[in-house]
Amino acid sequence: MYAALRSIGAYVPPHCVSNKDLESKIDTTDEWIVRRTGIKTRYFASDSETSSSLGVRAARQAIERAHIATSAIDLVIVGTLAPDYINMPSTACLIAAELGIHDVPAFDIAAACSGFIYLLSVAKAYIESGMAKCVLIVGAEKASSVLDPNDRGTYILFGDGAGAAIITPTQHKDESILDVHISADGKYADCLYTPRQTLQNGANQCMQMRGNEVFKLAVSKLTEEVGTILARNNMSASDIDYFVPHQANYRIIKAVGEHLNFTPEQTVLTVHRYGNTSAASIPMAINCLYEEGKLAHGNRLLLDALGGGLTWGSAIVHFAGT
Repeated sequence: MYAALRSIGAYVPPHCVSNKDLESKIDTTDEWIVRRTGIKTRYFASDSETSSSLGVRAARQAIERAHIATSAIDLVIVGTLAPDYINMPSTACLIAAELGIHDVPAFDIAAACSGFIYLLSVAKAYIESGMAKCVLIVGAEKASSVLDPNDRGTYILFGDGAGAAIITPTQHKDESILDVHISADGKYADCLYTPRQTLQNGANQCMQMRGNEVFKLAVSKLTEEVGTILARNNMSASDIDYFVPHQANYRIIKAVGEHLNFTPEQTVLTVHRYGNTSAASIPMAINCLYEEGKLAHGNRLLLDALGGGLTWGSAIVHFAGT
């Protein structure tokens, strides 16, 4: 028995924020942002929206596309760096309740931008062990809620959104989640973090990032990570239909892709439209492939991400569809 990525869904809040919009708020320009990151626009949720409300919209779409009833779902897992509440209740509990899913396990994973790959790993283990038969996984991020509007290093990078997927069993290896690898190293924790307490300099629970260090680590770790998972499965770049990296920075994506010989046609890019949506980034990018009519049954996707922790991971996934 294998685990299969059965459907995908996504949601982006309606409020689009362009680089030009940011020029009047912080010391930056559209030209600088595009040159350094590739980002042109991002979307910010309204005050009344939360990570869970974004996640519910994405989840409903994934459930509808999977042609299942919510009563079939026996596990809900959510990845987020911006939970509705501190510590409890989990965002997964809130999403499950809003969807009418009751009396099943629901919990969050705190792996930041690597969240969706961590979710895939857990869902795969539950399905293949027989502990679950239908898993809803959701990357849901109201990242704007943990950003300092005066911090150019983070405020220009992140956006809000959600992506969701349904994972179910299959007996066919050619439509399975073929392999997932996740890892972490807490010695890099101070490269990217959100403090719990108010900082002495007055910043209140806003994301802190050492951008140069994160950039260098991302390129080296992800290049190594993707190379390893390809080798472990006796594959090369030519065996992959779509390379779907975490959409953090175009320069990171380009560097990793070139190191590993992925062509521009293979590489999925959405960072220019949505910015870095953390755990929602990869499922939102897969959803773009789906909605553009490019994603077919059996297509082989290679996913990779690095996030706060530091955490990182990669996956080789077939799109099973319905």
